[in-house]
Amino acid sequence: MDKKNNQAFSWSSLGDVKEGRENLGENMPVFFYRLLEYTLLDVLSKEYGPSKANELFYKAGHNAGMAFVKNFIDCEQDFSGFVAQLGKLLRDNLLGILDVEEFHRENLTFIFTISEDLDCSGRKPTDEVVCHYDEGFIAGIMEAYTGEKFDVNEVDCWARGSGICRFRGTPSALKKQKYIR
Repeated sequence: MDKKNNQAFSWSSLGDVKEGRENLGENMPVFFYRLLEYTLLDVLSKEYGPSKANELFYKAGHNAGMAFVKNFIDCEQDFSGFVAQLGKLLRDNLLGILDVEEFHRENLTFIFTISEDLDCSGRKPTDEVVCHYDEGFIAGIMEAYTGEKFDVNEVDCWARGSGICRFRGTPSALKKQKYIR
């Protein structure tokens, strides 16, 4: 990678937001987040095609999920404690409201829902799933916790008229060697 023009992501890239935004604070309206997300997705789709753009969003979400867990969550706790801490962090940081609909300890498969998410809650239905970044984010979160790679797919989406975003996750290699604490 050309270090002069590109920097690999690191948590320190985020800077000290409290210090840098002494007067404006840390929060901003959701529509500005969506403005960034959907204009970036538009540019990537035009440059590389929609499928590649969605893949890139998934990969970015995965990196963010891994970093999020590394910097905020205690991975030594059991699954109940982990998911409680995760849900509280998501809610406290206004990212969404997490619910675990299913979790199968024996094979690490799961279904999570996120309501009031940043990406699409409140959008008019378009008959498509749009939360590719969130798919990757959840995959990264679960990988950071379990040590297993995950495939996460959005199976219901607000943008499809569901009123909630639902994600199904399975380990990429359905290994039973690693167990949840």
